[in-house]
Amino acid sequence: MHLPIHTILTHPGGAHKDDFLACSLMAHEHRAPIVRREPTAEELNDPQVCVIDVGLEHTPSKYNFDHHQFPRDYTPTCALTLVLQHLGLYEDARLFCDWLEPAEWFDTRGPGKTAEWLGISREVVGKLNSPIDITMLRRFAKSEKLSPGEPVYELMLMIGEDLIKHLKGAREKLDFVSTHVQRWEMTKGGENFSALYMPRVEDADDDLSSGLTRYIFLNELDQEIAGTVIPDSRGDGFGIARFNDHPQLDFTRIEDEDDVHFAHKSGFLCKTSATDPERLKEILRGGWE
Repeated sequence: MHLPIHTILTHPGGAHKDDFLACSLMAHEHRAPIVRREPTAEELNDPQVCVIDVGLEHTPSKYNFDHHQFPRDYTPTCALTLVLQHLGLYEDARLFCDWLEPAEWFDTRGPGKTAEWLGISREVVGKLNSPIDITMLRRFAKSEKLSPGEPVYELMLMIGEDLIKHLKGAREKLDFVSTHVQRWEMTKGGENFSALYMPRVEDADDDLSSGLTRYIFLNELDQEIAGTVIPDSRGDGFGIARFNDHPQLDFTRIEDEDDVHFAHKSGFLCKTSATDPERLKEILRGGWE
């Protein structure tokens, strides 16, 4: 059994998203202060000191998580990768955090190679910077030590907590959708189309749309599904939407129906008080061109 971690140590100088987030996760898990300096040999061998993104050693049993010693052609792997793997969250993070793989590339390959991999120009990468990222990383980089109770440390705790909650919640949501989702095969005017229907289930999450979208892509259904029908998180009815901007669904066509109380002017979504599956199918057909 591990003794409790009393220090989280990472490199001084400039900070990046990977070391900031890796430290945020470990701070949330252990509530230890974060020190920004080079580690000593004794600290690398001390399992009560967590060393992140420095030290040229990846030994999870001693809480050492550095990637800089990996070969140049190694699969893009950063300190955040290693910490997520240690926490048993990496596979779900790759599924549910679309930003993770670009972060791995950016930290290990740099902005030029990352832009090339993403299929965008180098200039676009700079345009995606947020003042939130800039300020947080600058404040983190300027600190020699961050301790519980200090503003930056407490915000890092929130980020670590929210990331873990997101991953665990996304997995639960996906598992729930996989268990309850139904596929409807529809016909109108001699044309066939498919929709996914989520019945209203007691104690279900208020918003299942993200889980349903992830279910579609993970099961490679994005070229097959035209629309989705999910419980309305704001009422007792359902929300009906076209998926992936399907060109033949436009719900302004049924906006005058008595049980349709809202249809977005762009036609991608409607809200209905209807709950009977057969009536929901009628509304779906009504939106089909």
